[in-house]
Formats: sequence, structure tokens, C-alpha cells
Amino acid sequence: MGHLDHAAFGWLTPVLSYAMACIGAALGLRCTVRALEATGRSRRNWLLTAASALGTGIWTMHFVAMLGFGVTGTDIRYDVPLTLLSLLVAMVVVGVGVFAVGHGRARLRSLLLGGLTTGLGVASMHYLGMAALRLHGQVRYDPLLVALSVAIAVVAATAALWAALNIKSPAAVAVASLVMGAAVSSMHYTGMFAVEVDVAPSHGTLPGATAMQFIFPLAVGLGSYLFLTSAFVALTPTAMERAAYASAERAATDDVSPTVARGGSRPAATSAQPSAPA
Repeated sequence: MGHLDHAAFGWLTPVLSYAMACIGAALGLRCTVRALEATGRSRRNWLLTAASALGTGIWTMHFVAMLGFGVTGTDIRYDVPLTLLSLLVAMVVVGVGVFAVGHGRARLRSLLLGGLTTGLGVASMHYLGMAALRLHGQVRYDPLLVALSVAIAVVAATAALWAALNIKSPAAVAVASLVMGAAVSSMHYTGMFAVEVDVAPSHGTLPGATAMQFIFPLAVGLGSYLFLTSAFVALTPTAMERAAYASAERAATDDVSPTVARGGSRPAATSAQPSAPA
């Protein structure tokens, strides 16, 4: 059995992957909060942004952590179509969970359904990404640790959606994002500790792309997307801020209107002397 190294670059990849998970969680929570304050097309757009942010953050966290993964006795490659499919699954399934919460009328049922769907989406992304591994040997999993990782994903997703429904202040969202990032990272490394590899030494060429050829550039691109989306969300006024602006404008208009009326021309006199009778 090959020796597995989960942190080939020391603390760099675990810390960076945790940061990506926190950023994705923070964006997803903030966008969901904005969605719950909006209606119609605006709500739909915010929910789509939340799903893309959460899915991107979780996927980026997974594969940034995988940059530090190595197995003695074999090189590692990644199947490109499967890796991209794992990103799509993360966004779509997380999106289903987010929309269940954003449009559901029965809050508790929507929360449980959304948490279960989102958690299973996170776990599916993880193990689909692991299925994209190409190495000289056979990958096996400890069933108990796999089940534990899925349970962590479901609980973490449910807690995150509960926070989106009940936590409004930016400071509370920041704390919830740190907790969510820790939960997603815990799910990832629990799943990784479930992995065992039976190495079969070979001089044959592995199919697929190396992490630096494919995973690293894609992770950098998605990380840039998260930072740009963070700037967009930070600069977009909330519903309360828009209401305050509108109220201030109405107050300013009401203050100006009497002044204009007082400074206007006086109405012409209408009284006239009656004409003398003939």
C-alpha cells in the first residue's frame, strides 16, 4: 500500500483551501440573504449567484487541497472531463438546495430538503473529483469514514442554509462562514482519510493532466471569480440601503417643494370695481 501525503506543501494548501471554502460560504450566505429580501427576477438572480459562489468555493477548496495530495510510488493525473463534471455537479446540486430554501413556503421542510440536497451535492462533488484521479494502482475507501464525510457535508450544508435564513448582520455572516469553511474542510479531509491506495508500480504513461497543468490554472481562475463576485456583492446596496436612499430623496423633495411654492409669483388679483349703471 502506498504512503499518502495530504500536505505535500506543508500548511500552504490546507490553509489556502480553507480560505477558499470560507470565501465561497460567505458569498453564498450574503447572496441568499439578499435573495430573501428581494422578489421576482432579482431573487432568482441572487439565488443563482449564491449557488455559483457556494459551488465554486467548495470545488476550489477541494482541488486546492488536492494540490498537496501525493502517493509514494506513483504519479497522479486528473481526468479533465470528470473534473469539470464535478464542478458542474457542485453548482447544479447546490443550486437546487439554495432554490429550495429561497422559494420554499414551509421553512422547516425547505431547510431540511435544501440541506440534504446541498450536502449530498458537496459529497458527490468530492467523490466524483476523486474518481477523476488517475494513478498506478487501485483506490479503496473505508466505508465508515465515507459515511461520516457525507454526514458532515449534510449537517454543514443544513447549518449554512439555516444561517442564511436567520442571520442577517455582516458580522454574524462572517462567523457563520468561518464555521462553514471549517465544516467543508473537515468533510474533505475526512473523505481523504478514508482513502487507501494499493500501488502497482508501472513505467506506463498515465492518461489525463497533472495538477499544475490543469487544476492549478482552473483553481486560480475560479478563485479570481470569487474575489470579483465579493467586490460586486460588497458594492451592491442592500434592500434596506435602497429604501433608506429612497426615503432620503423623498424627504429632500418634500423640503424643496414648499420653498419653490413660497418663491413663486403671486396670483393676479381678481377683484374689480363694478361698472356704473347706465
